[in-house]
This record gives sequence, C-alpha cells and structure tokens, in this order.
Amino acid sequence: MSSLIEVKNLSVDFKTDEAVVKAVRDVSFNIPKGKTVGLVGESGSGKSVTALSIMRLIPEPPGSISGGEIFLDKEDILKLPEPRMRKIRGNRISMIFQEPMSSLNPVFTVGNQISEALILHRGMNKKEALEESIRLLEQVEVDNPSERVKSYPHQLSGGQRQRVMIAMAIACNPDLLIADEPTTALDVTIQKQIMELLKNLQKKYSMSVLFITHNLGLISEIADEVLVMYKGQIVEKNTTSEIFKNPSHPYTKGLMACRPTLDKDSRRLPVMDDYMDEQGKALEPDKEKWGTKTVKQLSSKEVLLEVKKLKKYFPLKKTLFGKVQSWVKAVDDVSFVIRKGETLGLVGESGCGKTTLGRVILKLLSATEGNVIYQGQNVMNLSRKEMKPLRRKMQVIFQDPYSSLNPRMTIGSAIMEPMIIHNLGEDKKERIKKTEQLLERVGLRVDMLNRYPHEFSGGQRQRICIARALAVQPEFIICDESVSALDVSIQSQIINLLLDLQDEMDLTYIFISHDLAVVKFISDEVCVMNKGKIIEKNTSFDIYKNPKEDYTKKLLHSIPQ
Repeated sequence: MSSLIEVKNLSVDFKTDEAVVKAVRDVSFNIPKGKTVGLVGESGSGKSVTALSIMRLIPEPPGSISGGEIFLDKEDILKLPEPRMRKIRGNRISMIFQEPMSSLNPVFTVGNQISEALILHRGMNKKEALEESIRLLEQVEVDNPSERVKSYPHQLSGGQRQRVMIAMAIACNPDLLIADEPTTALDVTIQKQIMELLKNLQKKYSMSVLFITHNLGLISEIADEVLVMYKGQIVEKNTTSEIFKNPSHPYTKGLMACRPTLDKDSRRLPVMDDYMDEQGKALEPDKEKWGTKTVKQLSSKEVLLEVKKLKKYFPLKKTLFGKVQSWVKAVDDVSFVIRKGETLGLVGESGCGKTTLGRVILKLLSATEGNVIYQGQNVMNLSRKEMKPLRRKMQVIFQDPYSSLNPRMTIGSAIMEPMIIHNLGEDKKERIKKTEQLLERVGLRVDMLNRYPHEFSGGQRQRICIARALAVQPEFIICDESVSALDVSIQSQIINLLLDLQDEMDLTYIFISHDLAVVKFISDEVCVMNKGKIIEKNTSFDIYKNPKEDYTKKLLHSIPQ
C-alpha cells in the first residue's frame, strides 16, 4: 500500500542547562494513504515531539531535528523553506492538539478561528468562510451551529471545544490528520462520541490519521496499525489485531495490563515494574501478588459519615433587583452512608455534581439545605473555629496536583504546613522527620525534600499531594479525579498506593471519577450521579453485572475495551 508519509531515522534533541535530551531517537515508520496509524506510549515517550516534527513545529531553540527525513509524497518536508511549509501546514497536514482550551484563542469567536484557515488556504471571503464554518460545525455534530459560531471558547464545554478543533483541522480536507491525545480530559461518553466522529470523518474523506494516545483501549477501536513508543524509540509495531493478540515487547504487555478492566476482579493492579526492569529487560510477572478482590463485610462496621438530603443550588438568573429567578441544582437531595474503612465510588459525567458534593461535605462550599453527620457531629452547624479539629480528620486530594501545590513552596514546606497549622510534632526537627517518612511512604526519595513542584512529573506531584493529605493523620479522604490525568502505569501505582494506605491506616475514601472501570476496581460501593442526583447505588460487583439505570448502562458501554 502506498505511503502518504514516510518517516526515516528521525532524531530530535532538546538542549537544557544540564545536558542534551534526546527526545526522539532514530524513529522510522510509514503512514499509508487512507489508513489510521496509532502511536501509543506514556508521557515523555516522544509521541507529541514526533507529531510536531511532521508539522515542523519543534521550537528552535531549545529543540532541533538533529537527523532523519520526513517524506510527504516523496518530498522531504524537513528541507522545505518556511513559506512553502506554511502552505502545507493546516492545508495538507492538520493537527488536533491535546488541550483545546489552550489551543484556541480566547479573544476570537470559534467562527473567526475556523474561518482563518478557509480564507488563508481556500481563498474564501469572510461571508463564505463563515457559512462554511457553520457547515463544518454541523458536520462535527455541534448543536445549534449557527449560534455556536458566535461563541467564544470559554462559553463551550470540553467536548464542544474538541469538536471545534476537529472542525478547524478538517476545514481544508487534509491528506493527514494528526490527533494528539484528543480525548484525554473528556468523559467516557463524550470520548466515545469523539472517537465515532473521527472514524466517520476518516472514512468520508479517506484521510490518513496519526492517532496519538497513552490508552491502548482507544487504539484498539480506531487504528489499523499500532506503533509503541518508549523513551524516544519505537519498540514495537504491528497490525492492531496482532499487537493485542501477541504483544512481544514487555512495555506493550505492561501498558495492556496496568489498565483496570471491568471483567477482572484483582486485589491489586499490575504495574510496569512487574513486566520490565529499569534497563528495559523483560521480567516474568508474579500474578499471585495481585490476588483476587473480596467483598468487604461493611454492615458490621460503624458509620463514619452520613449525608442527609443534601442540596447545593447556584443562582442562574436574577432580576434587576437581585431576586433569583432560576437555579442550577448542582447537588439535589443526595443521601448516603459511608462506613469506616470503606471506599465509596462516586461516578458520573462532568457537570453531574460529583466535585460540588465533595466540597459541600468538607464544608468548602456551604450547603443550601441538608446535613452532613461526621461521627455524630453535624458539620453544617459548626463554625469555622469548631471546624478546625475536623479539618484534620477530613482531607482532600484534588484532580490537578500542580494547581493545588504552591509553586513558591518546596514540597517539604508544603507537606509540613498542615502539621504546623494543626500543631502536630513538637518542633521543626520532628516535622522534617515525619515529612521524610511520608515521602518514602508514597515512593519518593528523601533528597527531594527541598525541590519545587515544577521539578516533578505529574505522577510524582500527585504522590506529594497524597503525602500532604496524610501529614495530619486523617481518617477520611475525598479523592477528586485524583488519577484521571495520569498515564496508565502511573495511575496503577497511585491506585495501589491508596489501597495500601487504606489497609495500613484504616482510611475511608470517597473516590470521585468519571471512569467506571477505575471506580469499580477501587470501590466497595458505587453511587452513580446524574444531574445532581444519585440515580443508582450498589456494590462495585453488582453495578457492573446488573446495572439498572439506562444512564449507568451508557457509561459502561462507553468504556473502550
């Protein structure tokens, strides 16, 4: 089959103050015409750098393409002058970037931004470009496209912004569409819609697609061929069916095993270290240590937290004189009980009220109505001063570890801060010792104590946030989407760590996520939320085996297998 793109011996380097980082090393592959090639690997493996090289978007300095050739129809695009490359970029080769909010210009309407490529590459006037923009938004299934074309990026949801990015990318009927992690931050139902949309568009326009992700489940649904990248090199390539039937490289095997699935009930998740050592040498995993999950006998344990008819409404529309005319019912008459040592999973799409519910329970937001009883105390009736002892017992791990850590504080100071507030430890020396113990407990080195948050990876930052939550010896922790943005191998390490800590310290969790596979694995009971209400509650086993509500069935059906 004839190739549209041929990448030969591509190498990309980045200069830092310390050394030259070889981000991509001697990579070669082809993208056939009209086919989808999946490029899979974890953060830092070189996937996005490879894609940016094809677009000639590597920032120079600090980056440079130090070797290799990239042929588009037998012409080496690395040797083309920039004006010629500008005619190819966005016209023959288009890219959907990972984060649509940072890729779209906040001061222009989405109609203006789609029109830009149409005016530049297809020679349309403003009126024609706007009409074509509406047609493109309709094609990517944006509701009410004639109105949405006037919207700014912040007025759209994550799924809608991603559809706008796809509309921009297909505006000039490109020969190659590069999709760089296009569904990473989306709910499973929106993710499924975007995947179906990309497949339909690829078929309609006979485009070649380079689909980049760290999720092998997504790759199985869309790709004809799969390339697996590890530390800047392609370690395995094969057809999709063969990769899944007979993975040969230990890294590929590890990526497949680390992801929790709905049909397995193991007690611990496999991690990459089970399949390969630091030098990349294959290991034979000891499957016995993963064990089998057993159902906890929770009814005999004491009730730690009881939520009674909890409501949180936000004013949506007010009159000229400030009278509220309509409300957003973010949390609407929610009740449940959590027993000591239990993990309650809270699952649902973005906007269903999961995070708001968690914040109201912790009294980070005031409730409109209802009660939260923690060990016999009504949290809603307590003053700020009275809440302080409870703050020690009730902790939270937020979704984004970077924004929840102070960039000006070392991680040692960040972990010690809650100890100082709650007068834990006799002196600074004792607090430092406790901090060192916590770092070791979450799998970080003691010599990292004086580093700043930006010096750590996403997985390491999440471990720091867990250490900070544990610093005050809590009894109850709300984990708010705390693994959703992590690579599958890091995700499995963090989930195993949370389970180990629960066993050691008898912790109680509310685990919030939109990913039912992860929630099923870690939880004893699961609550499914939709439009502010809990519509279904059951054990993690029964939610999967016998879902009662159509919404739950839709969530389960949307998970890539």
